Amino acid sequence: MSIEQDKNINDNSFHRLRMGWMPHFQTQLEHFSNDGLIPARVVGVSKNSFRMNDGKSEWLATLAGRLKHDADSLYPVTGDWVLMTNTVISRVLVRKNALSRGASGTHNKQEEQPLKEQVIAANLDTVFIVSGLDRDFNLRRIERYLTLIYNCGLTPAIILTKADLHRDPEYFVNEVETVAFGVPIHLVSASDDTGLAALEPYLSFGRTTTMVGSSGAGKSTLVNRLYGKPIQLTGSINTHVGKGKHTTTTRDLIMMPQGGMVIDNPGIREIAFWEVNKGVEAAFPEFERLGLECRFKNCNHTHEPGCRVLQAVDEGEISRDRLENYRKMKRELEYLAHRQHKSADRVEKERWKEVALKIKALKTRK
Repeated sequence: MSIEQDKNINDNSFHRLRMGWMPHFQTQLEHFSNDGLIPARVVGVSKNSFRMNDGKSEWLATLAGRLKHDADSLYPVTGDWVLMTNTVISRVLVRKNALSRGASGTHNKQEEQPLKEQVIAANLDTVFIVSGLDRDFNLRRIERYLTLIYNCGLTPAIILTKADLHRDPEYFVNEVETVAFGVPIHLVSASDDTGLAALEPYLSFGRTTTMVGSSGAGKSTLVNRLYGKPIQLTGSINTHVGKGKHTTTTRDLIMMPQGGMVIDNPGIREIAFWEVNKGVEAAFPEFERLGLECRFKNCNHTHEPGCRVLQAVDEGEISRDRLENYRKMKRELEYLAHRQHKSADRVEKERWKEVALKIKALKTRK
């Protein structure tokens, strides 16, 4: 190999690492090393095209026809690593992780649980839960975001924006600490650089962060502050209802000057679950701990005698609102798990029915 070829390989490796490349993807790439496929990361998705970046340049790409119709293939989302043939996405590499939710439109009604998954972003290191210290601030919503993130096996950090609106913003930090055990909580202000330095480690070389929160929570303003100049549109807040405009309408991966990347997301109105994991247990650890002291092992913490959780609520150790939110999400996840299990059984039955029909057809031909 010539010195020039070696230099190109090293340059390519550096640029990929800058984009978040890691051994998880390198191992997959080695299986296709002889196919002439080029790795790149999806940095934006529109209706009929994808914006790609390999760390050196950006271009538009389309999806290979077979991927559009193959139900077993991953559909590319912002943050995905893919393999390219010229300007065509030939394969989506297996994700390290993904932040996903149930598709919106159910208004959190249990009987109208989402029927499909919406992947918000892929291959993440951290998820920022952004909450404004205005009418947007809601502990129950923060609990729900934490459950969603933990269900996806991801790491949260909480960003409290608009700290300049209050004389004592630390009050809100103390409030959040009561529901977000062990989660980093950061106060930031849009009027100055308060708290921004503490966010720098999340944006270090090759790291990817995404943000979730309501419209008007200050996500785009935060990106602009961290970047050092306006790169995302921001909108004013309606002071009457305390809600912001949907200034961010797409999910874009932004290369930050600190060396990392941020995926800005449109405001989320419905936090519907899709993944069924240990998220609620992780978000409500005191319930699991106290539950071990309940008289009955299968205690639902509703009206059972000898319930240690209900005792903690009566004694003011746990708020009743937190208990109600825990019960609500527990019911949702149990219902979702039951429905997904039934769906899996139905798929399996359909598959064996198809096999049986094929065998019958073969016997008929004989």
